[in-house]
Amino acid sequence: QNPKTSAIVKQLVAEGNAGELQKYFGSRMEFGTAGLRAAMGAGISHMNDLTIIQTTQGFCRYLEKNFSDLKKRGVVIGFDARAHLSSGGSSKRFARLAANTFISQGVPVYLFSDITPTPFVPYTVTHLKLCAGIMVTASHNPKQDNGYKVYWENGAQIISPHDKGISQAIEENQEPWPQAWDDKLIDSSLLLHDPYATVNKEYFKDIQKQCFHRNINKETNLKFVHTSVHGVGHKFVQLAFKAFDLSPPFAVPEQRDPDPEFPTVKYPNPEEGKGVLTLSFALAEKDGAKIILANDPDADRLAVAEKQESGEWKVFSGNELGALLGWWIFTCWKNHNRDTCAIKDVYMLSSTVSSKILRAIALKEGFHFEETLTGFKWMGNRAKQLMDQGKAVLFAFEEAIGYMCCPAVLDKDGVSAAVITAEMASFLATRNLSLSQQLKAVYDEYGFHITKASYFICHDPKVIQQLFDNLRNFDGKNTYPKSCGRFKVSGIRDLTTGYDSSQPDQKAILPTSKSSQMITFTFANGGVATMRTSGTEPKIKYYSELCAPPGNSDVEQLKKELDELVSALEKHFFQPEKNNL
Repeated sequence: QNPKTSAIVKQLVAEGNAGELQKYFGSRMEFGTAGLRAAMGAGISHMNDLTIIQTTQGFCRYLEKNFSDLKKRGVVIGFDARAHLSSGGSSKRFARLAANTFISQGVPVYLFSDITPTPFVPYTVTHLKLCAGIMVTASHNPKQDNGYKVYWENGAQIISPHDKGISQAIEENQEPWPQAWDDKLIDSSLLLHDPYATVNKEYFKDIQKQCFHRNINKETNLKFVHTSVHGVGHKFVQLAFKAFDLSPPFAVPEQRDPDPEFPTVKYPNPEEGKGVLTLSFALAEKDGAKIILANDPDADRLAVAEKQESGEWKVFSGNELGALLGWWIFTCWKNHNRDTCAIKDVYMLSSTVSSKILRAIALKEGFHFEETLTGFKWMGNRAKQLMDQGKAVLFAFEEAIGYMCCPAVLDKDGVSAAVITAEMASFLATRNLSLSQQLKAVYDEYGFHITKASYFICHDPKVIQQLFDNLRNFDGKNTYPKSCGRFKVSGIRDLTTGYDSSQPDQKAILPTSKSSQMITFTFANGGVATMRTSGTEPKIKYYSELCAPPGNSDVEQLKKELDELVSALEKHFFQPEKNNL
C-alpha cells in the first residue's frame, strides 16, 4: 500500500524489465543474527513498508511463542534519522509500522518519540525488563541502506538459533494483518509508551558510575572536537560530557544535525579514517582542540584522533583505542578496589579478530581475559552469562571501533566510550602525557602489539567460495598451506569447518558456522592472520597481528616484519589478480 514502491514496480512491469524485477523479487532479504540490512526500495529483497511489516509479524509470533508474559512486558523500538525519498522509506516510518504490528496484537510498545543512539535500545530492554528490542538503523552503511537490529530479553543482540526461528516465523506470516498499514492507530493506543525522557535521565545517571575524576574534568584545559557525521550522536555526547562535568566539545557544524544524505562524506563511516575527519581537523585547528571524537551515524562506534607534537594528526586504530581504554578502565577499577581477592572475578573480552593486548594485560595483572567470535552479539551474550555468575565484566571491544565500557549496555556504545576517552585524556594531561605517549607506555609494559587489517571487495560468492576452498586444499586434498611466502605456518584454526590444529582432538573450541568463512593462521614468527567474509558487506577481510614480549622495543623492525607478512598473505592466499579482487 505504499504508493511510491507500488509505482516503481508497476513501472518495471509496464517496461517488461524482467532483469530489475528479478533483482527486486528474486530472493527475500535474509534475516540473520544481525537482523536485516539492505537498501531501501521496492520488492522483497529491499527494506520497505511491506518487508518491515512481514518481518515484525514473524518476530511478534516468535516472541509470543517464547514469552508467556509478552503482553505484560512488551518491547522497545528505536530509530535513527535515515530516509529514502524515492521509495518513501525512513527509519521513523519503519519503527512506527513495527510498533503498530505489536500493538495490534495487544503487546505494549516503548517507542522512542525521537531519534536515539543504538545503545539506548539494549539499555532500555535491560532497564525496563522488556522481552525484546528493535533498532531501525543501518549504522555506518551507505545512505540508501537501512536495517532492523534485534535484541533479546538479556539486553544483547540475538544469536543462533533465534535468527532461524524468527526467519521461519517471517516465512509463515507474510500476508499483512488487517490493520498492518494504518500506523496512525498507535497514537491513540494505551499500549504505546514513550521511554525517551526516562531513558535519557537514567542512562546518563548510569554511565556516571564510570566517572572517576570529576575534579580533573571540571578544571581541564583540554579541548575536544566532536562529530556525529550527520547522525544521531550530537545531543547525546553533549549530555554525556555534562554528566561527567566536562566542558562541552566543539561540534563540527556541517555534520552536527542529522541528514540522511550524508552530504559531506563519501562513506559515513569513521573507520575510514582521515577522509571522514577532514572537517573535524579544520575545526580543531581553528579552536585549538587537541583531540577529535567521531561517532558513526547511530553512535554505537567511536573513532579518536589526536594532534601530535609534529603538528600531524594521528587517528587511532580500533585496537589502539581498545588498548588505551582497557588499560584505563582496569587502572580505575584497581584504584577503587583495594580488596586484592576481587580481581579473580574480573573479566575483559574481545573478539577473535581483535588485538590480543587485553590478554597480555590480564596475564600480568591477574584478571581473566576471554575471546569470542567476531561481533558484539557474542561479547554481549557472554558478558551477561558472566555477570549472572557474579563476575564483573569491565570492558569489551572489537577492532571495528566498537567499545563496551559500561555494564548497563551489553553492546558497543559510542556515547559512553567518547566521554570515558575524554576523561582519560584529561587525566593524562595532568601528567603531561598525550594519548599516544600513554599508548606507547602500555605497549612498553605489556609488549608491543602491532596490527594491520584491510579487505578486498568481491561481489561474486562463487569466487569467495573458491578462494577458501583453495586454502583448504592447498597442497592436495584437505591440506592447508604449510607456509605463506617465506613465513612458516605453525597453526590453523578453521571456524567454518571446526578444525583446529592446536587442540589435542583437532576440534575448535569457539562455535563454528558453516554459513560464513573464517580461517586463522598462526605463524612461526609469532604473527597471526585471520581471513573472513563479512556478514553485511561484499568484502573478504583480513586481520593480522604481531605480538612481541615486553622488552622487545624495536617497533620499526616489528612493523616491517608485519608489512612483509601481509604482502605475502595478499599475494599467496588472496591472489587478487587471479581472483579479480
